[in-house]
Amino acid sequence: MDVNVSRQEPVGLVGRLNGRHHRTGLNLFLVIVVAHWAEHLTQAYQIWVLGWPVKQSRGVLGQFYPWLVSSEWLHYGYALVMLVGLWLLRSGFTGRSRAWWLVAFGIQFFHHVEHLLLFVQAQAGVVFFGQAVPTSLVQLVAPRVELHLFYNTAVFLPMIVAMVLHLRPNSTEAEQATCTCAPRPVLAVAGRS
Repeated sequence: MDVNVSRQEPVGLVGRLNGRHHRTGLNLFLVIVVAHWAEHLTQAYQIWVLGWPVKQSRGVLGQFYPWLVSSEWLHYGYALVMLVGLWLLRSGFTGRSRAWWLVAFGIQFFHHVEHLLLFVQAQAGVVFFGQAVPTSLVQLVAPRVELHLFYNTAVFLPMIVAMVLHLRPNSTEAEQATCTCAPRPVLAVAGRS
């Protein structure tokens, strides 16, 4: 006789988000990430394929709402949403997938610090590092468009690896899972096969 593995439902909003609603949370988070990617890729296309000047290359939303691209509120807000999303969804991951998810979180944490530096400079009306415009640390050696395309890639790739591993857990990871993202193993009752 086969017995399905049953787990007690995690409690609280974050517990449920990392339990039965983990797949939904991951899917919504992925939609936000992909939409942001589309903006960056559109901007890259505008610069490197269409030959537009960087100031006119504003992605999709920026073409209709130019103030969005020039506002550090949007950039910092997205960096914060990414950081919070990666943090809130982390406990649904186990084993290898959790390690990759935490790599994405660590990179996003630094990306967030970079945006925080830009945000503080823009809000205070001051610039750091002797530059003419608000500048982040790594922006001292890499152009902003390329840098943020790199950051988004560096966060996205381990995030995707984590999601793939999460949907294909090994037996130990499946036993530790608190969510229903991956199929549950069926355990045989002792003495039966």
